[in-house]
Parts: sequence; structure tokens; C-alpha cells
Amino acid sequence: MTNLDHGKFTKVTTVFHSLLALDVFLLFFTGYAVMFNDELWWVLELMGGNTGVLSLHRIAGLALIVLTVFWLTFMLVGPGRRKNFKAILPTRGDVDAFVQDVKFVLGKAEERHPNARQFAGYTADEVPLLSYIGKGVIAIFTVELTLLMISGLLIWSKTGLMQIMATKAAATAFIVFHGLLGVIMIMGVMFHIFEHGFHPAFYPVELKAFVPKNITPSYHGASDHDGTGIEKLRLKPSWRWVTNLVGSVVVIGIVSVLVASIYDGGYPIPVDLAPGGGPTSLPLVIGVNFGIVVLFMGIVLSVYGNLLRARFEKQQREEGRTTAADGGEVEE
Repeated sequence: MTNLDHGKFTKVTTVFHSLLALDVFLLFFTGYAVMFNDELWWVLELMGGNTGVLSLHRIAGLALIVLTVFWLTFMLVGPGRRKNFKAILPTRGDVDAFVQDVKFVLGKAEERHPNARQFAGYTADEVPLLSYIGKGVIAIFTVELTLLMISGLLIWSKTGLMQIMATKAAATAFIVFHGLLGVIMIMGVMFHIFEHGFHPAFYPVELKAFVPKNITPSYHGASDHDGTGIEKLRLKPSWRWVTNLVGSVVVIGIVSVLVASIYDGGYPIPVDLAPGGGPTSLPLVIGVNFGIVVLFMGIVLSVYGNLLRARFEKQQREEGRTTAADGGEVEE
């Protein structure tokens, strides 16, 4: 580990992140199976057919609402937590960071703004809790999840929705909106998996998303080390070919999902509005299944990150017991 791996989040936050990820993955697997049931018939069958998939999708949707309510309560109630909530809100410095980043790319600025620092080898105190990019990601995910929850609750009972909206067309519009929003979000999640799982500094998993800050030391290695550890990093031999392979799968998956959502009639686009009507080519079927592979990869990385966290916590406990046995003080 290096200072690039410094903990930024509490244990509650890291656990919440893992639970939210697993729940969202379940929502995508089930929603994906319904949306592209021709291409993903095998997923539909594995999950108990149409009835089983819809039941799992609704359970995952309710779990998402519970997690959201818990997180909002946790962030707003309690000493010092509102300060953390304010930390994710955009500031004037974030706007300045964006402008300076544009200038930096164009060669008109010598360095990036402090609010834009993420992976560049700074110490923990020099890097903001969230860069303006991180805040943007949180904002986008929050809006998407909120709209998905609201539209999902509205279309829970399609017959009831038609009665409320008075017309079938209006009810269909909500269903289409929910499905297309899911398509947009699933493409973003696939890119998110690739971005955080295959960054050269963190490959194969970004530990700071799993290891809480209370057990992460502020530095690693000798105390007289002047650098941040970035100069000690060495790319793993497998990084280049794995990244190229996974990157290709991600791109194919994203493009295929986008194309299939337009040409595959039924859901989210009604058959009478879609230019297609089912899987029309083998490459499209393969591409949509690539999307499932990327989502499964996200689950594997999440589980792997939590296993590393558990192992690191075990090492910390063992070191603490050794220190206590030697008559030293154990840090809390």
C-alpha cells in the first residue's frame, strides 16, 4: 500500500457502499433480464422466469429505498455528520477546479487545481475528501437513483398506474422512462467498474473504497520516507492485456445495450414504436451478454475488495495483540 490507498471513508460508509453496490447489481441483473429477455433468456430462466425476476426486482427496489432512507438519516442526524453531508455539495472551488483543468488540458495552466487532486501521489492531507469529479459522480448517481425509485414505485402496478394517469399512453410513458433511465445508468455503472477496477495505481481493486480510514495508516513504509509512495508503484505484468481486454468488453457492452434498447421492441420501447422487434443479429446478442459479464465482474471486484478489507483488519488485530504482548500501547 502507498499513500494513494489512504482511507477517506468511515467503516459505515464503506459497508454502505458495498451493500448499495450489491443491491444495484441485483436491480440491473433482474431489470436487464426483463428488458432484453430475448438476448438474456438464460438469465431469465436462472432467476425463476418472468415472475421470479419481477419479484426479485421489486425486493431489490425496496431494499434500495431502505438503504437510501438509512443513509439520509445517518448523514443528517448526529454530531458532525452534517459537515460530511456538506462536503459533497459543490463549491466555488470546484468551479475554479473545472476551469483550471480545462486550461491545464489546453496547456494554459501549469498544474491542476487542489480541488481536482485524486490519484497524483499527494499525501492524505493534500487531497480533498471528494474532488469535483467525485462530487459530480455522486450527484449524477443520486439523481438517477431517485428518479428510478420514484418511477419504479409508480409503475409497481401497471393497471393501477393506468387508472391514475387515465390513459394507457401516459402510463406507458412512465414505463418507458423507467426503462430508458435504467439503460443510461447501467452504461454509467459499467464505465464506473472499469474506471475504479483497472486504474494503473489501484489495479485490481481500489482499496480505499473498502478499507475504512480508522484502520488505514497515514503513510506506509519507513518514517523517513519523503515521497508519497507513487514512485514505488510497479505495474503488474497482467495490467496491460487485462485492461485492454476488459476495456473492449466494456465498450462493446455499452454500445450493445444502447443499440438493443432502441431496436429490441417490447420493453422499454413498445413494439409499435421500436424499429426492430427482437434480436436481429448474433453480434448484438453477444454484445448484450458482454454487459452481463461486466456487471458480474463488478460483483467479483466488490467481493474481492471486502475480502481484502477483512484480511487487512485481521492483520491489524494480530499486530495489536503482538504490540500489547510486548508491553506496548495499542492504538484505538
